[in-house]
Amino acid sequence: MHSGCRIEQVFLCRDAVDFRKSIGGLSVLVEQELGLNPFGSALYVFINRGRNKIKVLYWHRNGFCLWLKRLEAEKFAWPRNADGATQAVTLQQFEWLLEGFDVWQKPPHKTLHFGSVS
Repeated sequence: MHSGCRIEQVFLCRDAVDFRKSIGGLSVLVEQELGLNPFGSALYVFINRGRNKIKVLYWHRNGFCLWLKRLEAEKFAWPRNADGATQAVTLQQFEWLLEGFDVWQKPPHKTLHFGSVS
């Protein structure tokens, strides 16, 4: 992402999106169909029908940013059995997804919170 951009959430749009859509169409989709704030400090991630391309939309200070990643030989893992139109993931999970890991197949260890050691 853009350096200096604070990202607090990552939302994966579960359904495939027409990749002819650009900033205008995707930002309207985020606001009207997904019910989310396109100006928030979040990444909105979209996938094409073939699951070999990802588009990421986010707001940075004074304008939208949009980037695309296209895989040449593989497919992206994508949430299959989740409720709702979006799946929230951590920034770390999103980075794993970009690297080719299926974060739904084997999730990471749970974070534990203790108050004391004794």
